[in-house]
Amino acid sequence: MKKKIVQFAALGALLVTLSCPVQAQQGAKIPRIGMLRWDSPSNPIIGVFREELRNLGYLEGKNILFEYRFAEGKIDRLPYLAAELVRLKVDILVAAGGTAARAAKNATKTIPIVMVGVGVDPVATGLVESLARPGGNVTGFTLLAVETSSKRPELLKEAVPKLIRMAVLYNPAEQGNLTEVNQVQTAARPLGLTIQSWEVRGTDDFESVFAAMGKQRPDGVYVAGGPLMNANERRIVGFALKSRLPSVYDRNEAVEAGGLISYGTDRLHQYRRAATYVDKILKGAKPADLPVEQPMKFELVINLKTAKQIGITIPQTVLYRADKVIK
Repeated sequence: MKKKIVQFAALGALLVTLSCPVQAQQGAKIPRIGMLRWDSPSNPIIGVFREELRNLGYLEGKNILFEYRFAEGKIDRLPYLAAELVRLKVDILVAAGGTAARAAKNATKTIPIVMVGVGVDPVATGLVESLARPGGNVTGFTLLAVETSSKRPELLKEAVPKLIRMAVLYNPAEQGNLTEVNQVQTAARPLGLTIQSWEVRGTDDFESVFAAMGKQRPDGVYVAGGPLMNANERRIVGFALKSRLPSVYDRNEAVEAGGLISYGTDRLHQYRRAATYVDKILKGAKPADLPVEQPMKFELVINLKTAKQIGITIPQTVLYRADKVIK
């Protein structure tokens, strides 16, 4: 009898031992990725990020979960949404744009943050200590929109040789926009361009600015980057088309919506790279040790349909340099 009891006890211990890994596997915590964005869920770039994570072996609902928070163009909501994701105790925050990255950093000093599409200098704005060694809980990818901004007036001038007066739409509340305007003014001088700067501080300002610009009659429009301009992209494009004004942007989405030219970072490439950073952090890497990457790929996109609609002919020398031409 004692022998049988010992055998049963040994068998029970063996079953417990064998079941432990199964229980551990079943009870394992699935990492949650919090995505903080200024725009809406309709942006297809989110799908690129998720697709790349799938390529890295992450299947939604099985070994990874997502929490999305969209400001729907209302930038002042970003701090609240960032705090909400922190309360949910997500494992990593992916923040789109400089404003979202700042909101995320203000909300947490411990949760790793991967910033994407940041057009401001992340060192100068205090997001990271340096590009090579970020030093805190933030790392990610910059757009270098300020550095590429000097190229856009040049491209618009080449596309429209008669361009003399160029209006610049910008948001003075965006630190990156202020630097961008200075870069544009510097680039404009050797091109013989006169700059007309127009401040837009909020969504309600656009109509009055458009009315005033209509009286000034510029030859073209430069649109600075940032959440406010991006959120009102279609309104700006619509005004430029209606006014038959050639326009230049930092996002190809604006050209696909009817703008004339865009020149900027390949954002799809950045979001694929962001997925690899999420993978590294989930495997134990620290944001402080992952360098902030600067863009290596830039895109020139031209909309020939828009050119025809506003009555201009893009020189072949410019078209040959385009990465994409919309016909």
